[in-house]
Amino acid sequence: MSSIPIRNLAIIAHVDHGKTTLVDQLLQAGGTYRENQATQERAMDSMDLEKEKGITIKAKNTAILWNDYTINIVDTPGHADFGAEVERVMKMVDGVLLVVDASGGPQAQTRFVLRKALQQGLKPIVVINKIDRPLSDPMKVHDMVLELFLDLDASEDQFNAPFVYGSARDGYFMNSPDDERKDCVPLIEQIIKYVPAPDADPDGDFHMLVSNIEWDDYVGRVAIGKVLGGSVKKGDNITLLRRDGTKVTSKVMKTFTYSGLATTDSEGCGAGGIVGIAAGIEDINIGETLAAKPDMEALPFMDIDPPTVSMQFSINDGPLAGREGKHVTSRAIRDRLMRELKTNISIEVSDTDLSGVFDVSARGAMQIAVLVEQMRREGFEVLVSRPTVIYKRDDNGKLLEPYETLYIEAPGDYAQGVLKLLVNRKGVMSNMETEASGRTLITARIPTRGIIGLETELVNLTSGHGIMSHLFEDYDEHAGEIVNRTTGTLVSMDQGTATPYSLQLLEERGVLFVGPGDAIYGGMLVGENPRVGDLPVNPVKEKHLDNMRSAGKDKTSKLTPARVFSLERAIEYIDVDELVEATPKSIRLRKRVLDANARKRAAKASKA
Repeated sequence: MSSIPIRNLAIIAHVDHGKTTLVDQLLQAGGTYRENQATQERAMDSMDLEKEKGITIKAKNTAILWNDYTINIVDTPGHADFGAEVERVMKMVDGVLLVVDASGGPQAQTRFVLRKALQQGLKPIVVINKIDRPLSDPMKVHDMVLELFLDLDASEDQFNAPFVYGSARDGYFMNSPDDERKDCVPLIEQIIKYVPAPDADPDGDFHMLVSNIEWDDYVGRVAIGKVLGGSVKKGDNITLLRRDGTKVTSKVMKTFTYSGLATTDSEGCGAGGIVGIAAGIEDINIGETLAAKPDMEALPFMDIDPPTVSMQFSINDGPLAGREGKHVTSRAIRDRLMRELKTNISIEVSDTDLSGVFDVSARGAMQIAVLVEQMRREGFEVLVSRPTVIYKRDDNGKLLEPYETLYIEAPGDYAQGVLKLLVNRKGVMSNMETEASGRTLITARIPTRGIIGLETELVNLTSGHGIMSHLFEDYDEHAGEIVNRTTGTLVSMDQGTATPYSLQLLEERGVLFVGPGDAIYGGMLVGENPRVGDLPVNPVKEKHLDNMRSAGKDKTSKLTPARVFSLERAIEYIDVDELVEATPKSIRLRKRVLDANARKRAAKASKA
């Protein structure tokens, strides 16, 4: 079995530690790019959203050919919100490349993915990247990684992982920081030497766990996984063994393999390889087994972390609805959410008692925000609510809520401010360290509710120098009330186009979210009021001219640029009685109830 010339490995790295650049270098070393061909920067980040955010969202496959070996590489998301992507990747691989920054060392999200890999018994190879940086300290980071292995209960074999040092950007890796800085060959040699060959039986019957799903416009759903026995090719009869015990037999219409940057039609795939199979089975799902015979056993599939936050999606019922989007009906939104369920096992969608309103639950607010952003780009208009956490009750009826371990890294000058933020959000600090560089590392336990909107506050407090990450821990007693927002809003009373004259008057009241010429409607949030509570304003009022008008006064008055919200920031900013209107071209903030009189009546009724 060990003679199979295949190596399957996943890449684990914190955001911005050079994982995607590293994959590009390996592809180049394996001859994916011809000498004269322009390399596609960050080839693994294929979604526009991934390139813009600089993060990996979907787990993707590629392969390089080196001498007679095929090295299948699966990219893993580094963000904890995409944990389900990570879980299933680990089922396809036999080893992991842990990429760590030579100055920053391992980060919190690295812990999350690495823990999953070590639990699966996968063997790591550690790549200490960016050693060309001025502040790099490869040997210190080497020791930090070994401490992390101890923390995560690595086995002796895992603890004795090989280390490789280098710079993905400059295209060289060495077995020791003092070796010659030449090319990527030392890293590829370590992969072939240390990552075990797939534990698969070439002489057995075909069987495979479905670890990922892709969609092909010609053949429908494509099931992706590692072949654990036998081989598969077009025309073979295979049986889908569902998790509920039912079975569906079908014929293989097409097989796909992954090499370089392309997914290519293939003749088939043998034991140990990663393959995509189209068999015309409409509702094939992740975690199910494909096998040569109906009487074979289904393969086990690990359960994933439960969803902890929920948001409501609904049709856009505002006055500007339908101006920008192609898909504006509740049916179109529901169909799109159901389609998402087919390839994304970590979200849940349910209908609510209200017509055209759907509950979407996931591991974190960012995961849902990514889905909304994808829908906007596909031409949908949708209203989304502020994220709320999913509560549970224990056997005695006591209310429980999800808690997370929070890791914050910020310059030491801001430590007091960060601790104040934590206290306001019911966080309890468990550890605080200050590094020689002056950066402070804070670890805390905090309710998931306290994390919603925290990143923006941290960035504002630390002028962009603070970074945070978090991991789901458990459910525990409700922590009490957390104040989401200490400011109020400026709410438009009128519909029309925002005028410079009225916005200049409103600037004295607070920070504006709109600029001259923007379309406005009643109930829309047009700015922030420093005092708690809503202030009704009129941003569309025209100036009435009189004979005493001074000639150039309006031209000299300068408006401060409006605050522009990203989708994630808008979702975190709104309160429970507000919504974000996301359309292909606009992100607007608004009240749930647009009519001011109806809002007053609702407020009175809730007090009563």
